[in-house]
Amino acid sequence: MRRLLLLVWLVPLTIGTALLPGLLAGPAWAAFALLPLALLTWGWPMLGHNWRSWRYAERADDLLISRGVLWREETVVPYGRLQLVEVTSGPVERHFNLASVQLHTAAAATDARIPGLAPEEAERLRDRLTELGEARSAGL
Repeated sequence: MRRLLLLVWLVPLTIGTALLPGLLAGPAWAAFALLPLALLTWGWPMLGHNWRSWRYAERADDLLISRGVLWREETVVPYGRLQLVEVTSGPVERHFNLASVQLHTAAAATDARIPGLAPEEAERLRDRLTELGEARSAGL
């Protein structure tokens, strides 16, 4: 999905950057089209690495979410601190049959998101986390 969005934005930008300066200022200026083309060739594999870096694990007392290629980030969300678990899916995500699980806690810094799940898995995870959150709810 993200690779498609990369193509949707950068291919027209590459063509526009090649045509407009090339026609208005001369063919040498069409070389500016190499910048978005380079971004496209760099971004394509990076999106794959980023996608493969997402992990989550349902542990005994908390949910562990890990992500990141260059900067690794791990988030631990205790089940007892969960206040709201949402399943979201925008129009592009729905087209690719994907959904995201958004976790909300009292502390804004621990809000977490798990993108790119199958809708059935996202709903199963939402129900499971809600059940565990209610069973282990911590007093405020």
